[in-house]
Amino acid sequence: MDRKYKISFAMAVLSAALIGCSSNKIKVEEAKPNPLPKLAQAKSLVPVFSQNVSSTDEADPLRLRLAVDNGVIFTVDPKGEVAAFRGKQRLWQTRVSKQGLSAGAEAADGVVIVGNRKGQLFALEQATGKQLWTAQLSGALLSPSLIQAGRVITVANDGNVFAHDLASGQEVWAYRLPNAQFSLRGQAAPVSADPRTVLIASSNAYIYALDVLTGVPRMQRRVAVSSGRSDVQRLIDIDGDPVMAGQFLVTTSYQGQVTVTDLASQQVVWSEDASSTQRPEVFNNTVFVAQNDGKVTAFNLTTGEQLWQNDSLLNRRLSNPVILGQDLVVGDLDGVLHLIDPASGQLVGRSKTGGEVRSLQVIDGQLYVSTRKGALSVWQNR
Repeated sequence: MDRKYKISFAMAVLSAALIGCSSNKIKVEEAKPNPLPKLAQAKSLVPVFSQNVSSTDEADPLRLRLAVDNGVIFTVDPKGEVAAFRGKQRLWQTRVSKQGLSAGAEAADGVVIVGNRKGQLFALEQATGKQLWTAQLSGALLSPSLIQAGRVITVANDGNVFAHDLASGQEVWAYRLPNAQFSLRGQAAPVSADPRTVLIASSNAYIYALDVLTGVPRMQRRVAVSSGRSDVQRLIDIDGDPVMAGQFLVTTSYQGQVTVTDLASQQVVWSEDASSTQRPEVFNNTVFVAQNDGKVTAFNLTTGEQLWQNDSLLNRRLSNPVILGQDLVVGDLDGVLHLIDPASGQLVGRSKTGGEVRSLQVIDGQLYVSTRKGALSVWQNR
């Protein structure tokens, strides 16, 4: 029987802590988050927009990414609703699924795409919220789709990649990733490499390049290696979305490495140990990584040299880092948005939102934030 076991990140950490213990009385002490360091002169961000939706379970890997297209913000409620806002004005709100929604939104070409744990994929008209079509996939949908070249590319949590026609919803092709018997419950979103190529990250630390129109594989490359004796210690999922930086592909993996691959030669340029389930950020020839232990590290993009490391946010369950203006921003478990000097790694400011920060995006110079407690907000620099 072909079985695939999916575990939450929190359970993986707990299981790893227990491995090798033979005592009948096992005491597991959860690492306490570092207290917020004092800042002499703290910068802050200005809130532009906020909207509350339903919260998600603490152990749930959902990031519920917002989507923005043509100045309209599309929000996803875990209870099954999608809404569109222009500024603070709500244009429409519609209930899509009684089974809830579990994948963040993707919006392009006049269409909004969302999905749920039952493997249902929904296409809505951007202007009205009218449902255009629905498709049934083979597994839970935990990450946003990608709209590209008239296709909707979606990765199900069972390892199947699907392409549907954007206009009709008809399945065009499917691609099966190699089966991983044991992996984290989560999935990186598909990423565009060029107009005809989509990149898919897998739970076995491989990157697959597929032709968007046909599904034919163009490349597969391992970007991380595992170590350890147990199944949990060998987990090496790529759950953070890969990032394109010119010809370079930047990836992070759980209990693995941050790796830069030259797609032109399909060779790894450099790889350094760093465990992360978050999307890295690339800016000014620098790679920024928020590690699972709370360290924020900067590497030179082309050489892999470590430029700095900030360990003042240890065990604060950091979100993905992003560049907003002249600052690096990362969120934490208490809803704090930390501003970091990208040149030195020093904390220079903070702002507060509601609930553990799950997803950060910067679009047109504004910061889009999603939290576990359902606070969806937009921020900008002062």
